[in-house]
Amino acid sequence: MVILQKKVTGLSEGTLERFVLRARRAVGLRAPVNVLVTGSSVVRALNRQFRGQNKPTDVLSFPALSPSADSLNRRRVAGEVAISADIALQNSLRLGHPVGQEIKILALHGILHLAGFDHERDNGEMARKEKTLRRALKLPAALIERVQAHDPGGVRRGARRMA
Repeated sequence: MVILQKKVTGLSEGTLERFVLRARRAVGLRAPVNVLVTGSSVVRALNRQFRGQNKPTDVLSFPALSPSADSLNRRRVAGEVAISADIALQNSLRLGHPVGQEIKILALHGILHLAGFDHERDNGEMARKEKTLRRALKLPAALIERVQAHDPGGVRRGARRMA
């Protein structure tokens, strides 16, 4: 399910939903992924609540907990991704591509986290996978590539896998 709580120029819920399905399959996730595109204040609140960091960020990933006996009858999801449309817009203006494309880049990054990738601990495995998938999905520079180009140490100040 995709919720565009904050509207994005040139991007509909249906378009993003189709992209998320393609990205999920390309990553190898079988279960659905929920994506919320919202404002920075909501992402900041989620970041504060779940990561203890009182600041907005571009994308957060929340892997689903193991299914419990109560949830066996409910449709299982791989997890959820929250994206700041405000930060996506800033990034897209700075990098010179449409904001809808930036939302897709952030969604792919979040989906990779849901699949178990962690760029902070994997010696470049997630960066390589994201680069390959970005090309396959016809997206510009992958998120990790961009951050490493601006931060040679490769330390990303923002989205992390939520555990």
